[in-house]
Amino acid sequence: MLTLVIDQGTLNTKALALDEQGNVRASAACSIALNRRGSALVEQEPDEILASVQEVVSRVLADATVRRLGLSSAGFASQRSSVLAWDKRTGQPLCPLLSWQDRRAERWLGRFSTQAGRIKEKTGLPLSPHYGASKLRWLLEQVPEVSRAHRKGYLALGPLASFLLFHLLRGRPHVVDHANASRTQLWNLATRDWDPWLLDLFGVPQETLPHCRPVSHNYGLMKTAAIPLTAVNGDQTSAIYGLGRPRRDTAMVNLGTGAFILLSTGTTPVHQPALLTGLARSSEDRAEYVIEGTVNGAGSALDWAATQWDLPHITEKLSAWLCREGEPPLFINSIGGLGSPWWKPGPAPKLVGDGEPWQRAVAVVESILFMLGANLETMVRAGLVVGRLEISGGLARLNGLCQRLADLTQRPVYRSAETEATARGIAWLARGSPSRWPKPGRGRIFRPQANPSLAARNKRFQQILA
Repeated sequence: MLTLVIDQGTLNTKALALDEQGNVRASAACSIALNRRGSALVEQEPDEILASVQEVVSRVLADATVRRLGLSSAGFASQRSSVLAWDKRTGQPLCPLLSWQDRRAERWLGRFSTQAGRIKEKTGLPLSPHYGASKLRWLLEQVPEVSRAHRKGYLALGPLASFLLFHLLRGRPHVVDHANASRTQLWNLATRDWDPWLLDLFGVPQETLPHCRPVSHNYGLMKTAAIPLTAVNGDQTSAIYGLGRPRRDTAMVNLGTGAFILLSTGTTPVHQPALLTGLARSSEDRAEYVIEGTVNGAGSALDWAATQWDLPHITEKLSAWLCREGEPPLFINSIGGLGSPWWKPGPAPKLVGDGEPWQRAVAVVESILFMLGANLETMVRAGLVVGRLEISGGLARLNGLCQRLADLTQRPVYRSAETEATARGIAWLARGSPSRWPKPGRGRIFRPQANPSLAARNKRFQQILA
């Protein structure tokens, strides 16, 4: 029988049915809008996201192969750090979804700078407006419908995952998994539950938050099909299980709207001041952790360039452009603010130097790689061993990008034949983490080569951001 997988990302929602070998037997996708209202305000419509989930699930359930083979379980992965408020009686949203890219409460959050060390120790996260705590507090203070619902006792707050689970599961439970809960900056890595000190510090009432459950857990039956939902996780933390249990010397690079580099540290959380410590997998009595670097602008940076520089169909042209000879300028990629290891807004996005349209587009791609490289070097300086990289996500299909990443890091880069790592990873978890999880065909290894001009551009890039 098959496993139904829902992969809810920033710009699209997918549903897939995977067999016991991890092969995709049916799929459906639906695009969703992202509303940028200035550099710091980034929102989405919760009802649009919910409708997209319902649509793609319905299309997969109607597939002839799925109907013939049947479904035994389901897994759900969602974008992390995006939060909202809703009416727990009706499920009606009380506000837009505040995206993980949203930084509206940055100034308010500054008042807690003296507590940043203790916050990082408890949550594994640096003090940052990208995470949920400041955004949830902003909703309580600034949105009358939210404060009214709180006074009258029908307010539900939480990550996007908890809102969608409320609507997807029978009984409308108010629950969330450990991985998505951890990105609120209100959740304690050690106790694996909401932290009373953090809730008091940020002024978020615990009774409004969902109950925390392990990543691998029987969440109940889905409304649209009588199948149990047995795993819920974040999109990036699901991706590290795309090929099954990850190798300890292999970092996963996932390229979507943002770019992320994650390294499994097993059952021991590893703390490094400039990087994130997070939970990737948990059961009732066990947890597995990752150390993570975050680049806020990947696909979103290319979208920005397409609009600002009038480069239509930029992603379709990149494959050829990355093969051209000629040195691109530098692009200072502060789309969405600088993530790790800098943790600051950064200068406005800009080119250093000039070039033809194709060279500017290549400069955006290289900026993503330079920022990933800075995170990788931070991991290495922390004493972690990274011998190879695995790459996934939409931009991973670009051969020129993969080769540049290998050249820049001087490490082999493996690209699976199936780049839907999030879907395969959550399916593996939903099926109970089987020991046998074959690779989906022959992947490709990009071997590192000497590339002195790329190394020189990276050095200049790092000096500008230092």
